[in-house]
Amino acid sequence: MSDAPNTHSDTAAPTSLTDLLDRLDQAATPEQPIRLGTVLDAAGRRSFAPFLLIAGLITVTPLIGDIPGVPSLMAALVILASSQLLCGRDSVWLPKRLVARRIAYPRFAKTLAWLRRPARGIDRMLKPRLVWLTRPPAHLAIAVTCLGISLAMPPMEVIPFSANLAGLALTLFGLALIARDGLMALLGYLFSGTTVAFIVFAV
Repeated sequence: MSDAPNTHSDTAAPTSLTDLLDRLDQAATPEQPIRLGTVLDAAGRRSFAPFLLIAGLITVTPLIGDIPGVPSLMAALVILASSQLLCGRDSVWLPKRLVARRIAYPRFAKTLAWLRRPARGIDRMLKPRLVWLTRPPAHLAIAVTCLGISLAMPPMEVIPFSANLAGLALTLFGLALIARDGLMALLGYLFSGTTVAFIVFAV
């Protein structure tokens, strides 16, 4: 598929991690870098969950998340998405400069291959449970927590592994929302607290 902007902006949110990876694989072409906007379009922009999942996976993956500036870029993505959710918007607006950011195809492909290893096992663990933790108005608590995590992410770049912990928390919240799995949400809150404790101890 070509790297055209906004071709999948109305796509429904993925239903599993494997589904998300399949969409991203289809959206990429070996001939050119892939735009962040194309990644988000493939995942579906009309839901908060893909933003969390994309930002979390990119941040937690060593192949991309360890690049200087990437955690801050993903933090900006989540800050914009969560702020607009809290303001009651039905879809997320992002500045052109942000969605135009590109990832080299070889690195992107290696990241997808790295993520596919645990994807099926993770999907087998996901199921609807404690769904009240993921439905309105509980999703607002997730948005507030993710907003707080993202605001703290830029300074985390100077503290080893802290941004990866934050990315894991965002990933868990994203999985919770796409699968309506409240247990993943509880784990997300747990890792959010762990991240804060890690930063306090490191400082």
